[in-house]
Amino acid sequence: MERREFLERSLAGSVLIGSGVPQSQPAPRDPIPREPVAGGTAGTSYDMEVVVERRREGKPHAGKMLAAIQPHCDDVAIFAGGTLLKLIDEGYRGILITLSDDSMAGTGSSIGDLVLKNENDTREVAQRLGLEEAFFLNYPNHNMDGWSVLEMRARLIFLFRLMKIDTVLSYDPSSLYDRNPDHYVTARAVESACWMARSDWDYPEHFKAGLTAHGPADKYYFARGPQLVNRVVDTTDFIDAKVHANLANVTQGPSGTNGARLKARLAAEGRRLAILGPDDDTANRAYTKEIALRRDRVQGMRHGLEYAELFHYSPPDESYANQYVAEHAVPL
Repeated sequence: MERREFLERSLAGSVLIGSGVPQSQPAPRDPIPREPVAGGTAGTSYDMEVVVERRREGKPHAGKMLAAIQPHCDDVAIFAGGTLLKLIDEGYRGILITLSDDSMAGTGSSIGDLVLKNENDTREVAQRLGLEEAFFLNYPNHNMDGWSVLEMRARLIFLFRLMKIDTVLSYDPSSLYDRNPDHYVTARAVESACWMARSDWDYPEHFKAGLTAHGPADKYYFARGPQLVNRVVDTTDFIDAKVHANLANVTQGPSGTNGARLKARLAAEGRRLAILGPDDDTANRAYTKEIALRRDRVQGMRHGLEYAELFHYSPPDESYANQYVAEHAVPL
C-alpha cells in the first residue's frame, strides 16, 4: 500500500457503520441520514445488518484452514492482523499468500535488496501471526494491473485446493476509491478464485494430481477506504500481538522503527512525547499502537469496544431452496 497515505487515511474505514451491539445481534439503524451508495437507487441507501464478532472460548474452528491474502507485505498485518490472531486462537490453521514482489516500497540499496528484505519481513510477520507457511507469487509491485487476472486466479485456485482453504481474509473487491492497482487486482482475483475452486469443471487437471474441488466458504474483506461494513471484529484481546506482528515490517511498514526515529527527531528539536518512553523498543511499540494503528481504536470506540477491525463479511453460500426446505419441510 502507499505508506504515507496510510496515516492520513486511518479513519477512512469507519464509514457506513452503526453503534456497538452484542455478538450476533444487528446494530441499531443509524439515525443520521446517509448518502446514496454508488450504484444504488437514487434517494436510497443500503441498510446493512452489522454484527459484532467477539472472541469465542475453546477451539470452535478446529480443523479449519484459512488463507490471508495480500498484495504487499504489510496489508494483512495492518487491516486484519487482530482478526487473524483471533481466528487462529479459536482453532484455525492458516497460511499467508503475498501476490506482489514488494520491489517498489521500503528502504534498501537496490530493487533486489528491497525484494529480499521485504520477503524476510513477510516470513517473520507470518510467524508472529501464527501462520504455518508463506507463499510468494511475485507479480511486479505497482504493476499488477498489467498482468493476467486469469493467471492469478488459477494459481490461487490451486493453492485453495492444495491447502483445503475454508476461509479467506483479503481486500474488498467492492470497496471505493482505492487507487492502488495491486489492491483491487488482488481483490478481484481472490473473489473469483473462491467460488471457482469449488467447481468440478474448472481446472480438472488438478484432480488427476489428487486434488479435489475445494474453495473458501466465507470471506472477510477489508478495505483501506469506504466500504459496506457488516462485520465488526472485537480485537481488544489481540492488539498487543497485532502490534508485535506489525513491528516485523521494518523495511516498508508504517511502524517498524518509526517510533525511534520520531523520538530522536523530537529530541533534536528539544521536545518529547511521553508515550514514546525511555528507549527505542518502547518508542516503536507505542508509535505502532497509538499512531499507526489508531484506526483500530477509533473503530472500536464507535462500537463500545477498545479495538476493532471492520469487514464486509461474505458468509457461506446458502441457496434459497435449502433455506425454504429447512423452514417448511415436514415429516411424511
